Amino acid sequence: MEYTVSKLNAFIKNMFASEYALNNIAVKGEIADCKYHSSGHIYFTLKDGQSQIACVMFYQSRSGLGFRMGQGDKVIVKGSVSVYERDGKYQLYAREITKDGIGELYLKFEQLKKKLEAEGLFDVAHKKPIPQFAKKIGIVTASTGAAIQDIIATASRRNPYAQLILYPSKVQGEDACYSIAEGIKKLDSMGLDVIIVGRGGGAYEDLWAFNEEVTARAIFECNTPIISGVGHEIDFTISDYVADYRAATPTAAAVAAVFDVNEFFNYTASMKDRMDNIINNKIMMLKNRLAGYKLSINGLSPQRRLDNYRQKYEKFKTNLDNQIKNKLTLRKHSMSLLAAKLEGLSPLAKLSGGYAYVSDKDGKVINSIDKISVEEDIDVTFIDGKVKAKVVDKYEQRKFK
Repeated sequence: MEYTVSKLNAFIKNMFASEYALNNIAVKGEIADCKYHSSGHIYFTLKDGQSQIACVMFYQSRSGLGFRMGQGDKVIVKGSVSVYERDGKYQLYAREITKDGIGELYLKFEQLKKKLEAEGLFDVAHKKPIPQFAKKIGIVTASTGAAIQDIIATASRRNPYAQLILYPSKVQGEDACYSIAEGIKKLDSMGLDVIIVGRGGGAYEDLWAFNEEVTARAIFECNTPIISGVGHEIDFTISDYVADYRAATPTAAAVAAVFDVNEFFNYTASMKDRMDNIINNKIMMLKNRLAGYKLSINGLSPQRRLDNYRQKYEKFKTNLDNQIKNKLTLRKHSMSLLAAKLEGLSPLAKLSGGYAYVSDKDGKVINSIDKISVEEDIDVTFIDGKVKAKVVDKYEQRKFK
């Protein structure tokens, strides 16, 4: 029977898949050529004194990896063996990796974790809030090493006014858990705002002091809020579960404990600018409103109203004067016409033209010869005087038709 290369590799892969022992296998060896790929996968070689096998751990399985693998690490790899069809090579697909020799420690870790969890030491109800503006911060860690230096540098950068109080304790080896517990009790009696308990990264065995029951109960019984910052992000200890807050690293613990005063100053500065703008806008609005009220008051003031009345009075007075003048002019004109007319009708005007005014002795006008008799006394009035006369005769004037 003839096979193509692809069919042959697929056939061999199926043979591996059908073998139960190869799908659930644990292999002990030493790490070589370990590469952490940007995709999150880990490629490495597992070897012993006589042989080696290619291995890969996909990023989906890395959550259970409790340490960072390196050259020469002795490990136990649990997973399955299969064929990579493209290259025709078989390799070990890792699902779980533990350091050789820590199997018993891991078992103790799980047993203690279940015990304390059953007792309620991990319950959220017991978690104390971390104060936002901590002034006094206790630290339980080694006096030398990267952890304390990172905490001091981070705290100084975020808030140089915060007071750091270090209890130098052992963080690995025999009796380290008792040293840590003693440090927690000592700092708890000092009335601090928060306590950081932790150390930098290391092997699984190096972190074991933070997996001891003595350490866990000291954290739980502490009245001061505690932040646990042990190892790297992938490291989880019993202290992390019991503490009020778990930080991925000692630096992250300092960030959680120390308020960033620069952020506060920036925030207060921005709030001040905002309040200044609000106040200035309010003042400007009130000034405009006040100016409007001033105009309204000026318009309603007695002086303004009096000025308006004065203007109206002057206008009415001028109109009345003009009307009176016009009336007087019209009356003078009429008087002139009447005076001229009276002048024409005045007896004096007639008299001044050589005429005389005749009246009887009683002063009655005689304007016809029929009203006078011969021998009757009459008065003749001239412009400059009067004479008395007697009628000696009268003649009737011929009337012309």
